Amino acid sequence: MKQRYPKHNFLAFPSMPKVSLLPILLFYLIYTTGEVVSDHRKIRIDDDVYCESWRFSVETNDAGYWSTIPARCVQFVQDYMTGDQYRYDSEVVAENSVRFAKTVEISDSGSDGWVFDIDETLLSNLPYYQLHGFGSETFDEESFDSWVDLAEAPALPASLSLYKELKQLGFKIFLLTGRSEYQRNVTEKNLLYAGFTNWERLILRGPSDQGKPAIIYKSEKRSDLQHEGYRIHGSSGDQWSDLLGFAVARRSFKLPNPMYYIS
Repeated sequence: MKQRYPKHNFLAFPSMPKVSLLPILLFYLIYTTGEVVSDHRKIRIDDDVYCESWRFSVETNDAGYWSTIPARCVQFVQDYMTGDQYRYDSEVVAENSVRFAKTVEISDSGSDGWVFDIDETLLSNLPYYQLHGFGSETFDEESFDSWVDLAEAPALPASLSLYKELKQLGFKIFLLTGRSEYQRNVTEKNLLYAGFTNWERLILRGPSDQGKPAIIYKSEKRSDLQHEGYRIHGSSGDQWSDLLGFAVARRSFKLPNPMYYIS
């Protein structure tokens, strides 16, 4: 008599033990649809669980390019950005930065530098994004520029504390932003309003920098600083394009930002 196996529940070969197909099917359904089928009903994976995993993939840069946050994660991102976790995460990044900075032997030459991005690194544009879906809306450059012109973005508290401590340690502070040169005055005004003072240089996109990917533009500017004789020990930014590329710092510190991605 031939040995029989159920058609749908098991997969077996003569030299292999019986293997249940059910876990494999469930994994496939979860991975492809975000839903579990049970008793002919679709059970949606909890949004917070999904969105926390999505945020992890964004912060580790596994997600690659993305344009807007998933629709189901709008409330999650809002709660994260306006809650304690965002503040705690930012504080941990600042603490790690200070711990490294204190290991650097500052020379008398004045050539020991630290590079900061500005938006979502030193200054928070959360008041703007609260009005624009926390990253669920397609970016509108005109409306964002109008917000920048107000020069009212508050400081990220952890970054302001880090900035001041780096100054006390003797680092030269360079501000390297994707903002354009025509925004220099309002950017300086906003930085001073938020409590940032005595930076060494504020670098903005000039005419020849327009259209360049951020990772190229910022790498070129860091390279220029190195050619001037500066040693870039640390770099802080909320985007991987602030930190990667060439002429990178000895240590780079990524701040959290699940609202938008810049390549």
